[in-house]
Amino acid sequence: MSEIDPTDTALATIASILEHPEPVLVVRDTETETAAGDDYAVADEHQASDEHPVVEEQPLVPEHTDADGYSKVGPGPMVAIRLKWTVHRGDDGQYYVHETIGEQSTPVVSGPMTSEAAVRFVDEHEDEAHRRFELLRSEIAGRSSLADYERKGEA
Repeated sequence: MSEIDPTDTALATIASILEHPEPVLVVRDTETETAAGDDYAVADEHQASDEHPVVEEQPLVPEHTDADGYSKVGPGPMVAIRLKWTVHRGDDGQYYVHETIGEQSTPVVSGPMTSEAAVRFVDEHEDEAHRRFELLRSEIAGRSSLADYERKGEA
């Protein structure tokens, strides 16, 4: 019987967790949708039958008007190791980004900076975290596949 490397088992477990990410919860404002639906119904009554209705393009995420409180969360299967970036306005009027790992960690504070720079900082760090997470995820999945291949004696 061949020995199984515990690292392979751990990597396979992590890969299986990553293959089934947590579902995303979408909260919808039904009052706004109902009012918007009524507006479109009135607009449709006034249009000729051969015209196509014009729908305004709206961003999926509304623009944040004030940087204070702007926040993003990094990827990961466990809340305890997930990165979070939050912009806070200091007493001096400047903005600071608090970066935490998990819910109970002491934040690493970056700043001072302008509100635009703070939002850009959060967005860039969140994008980088997602890129690195996907790279790690694909590497783990590749090692898991190789471990299964070796376990079957096909190597």
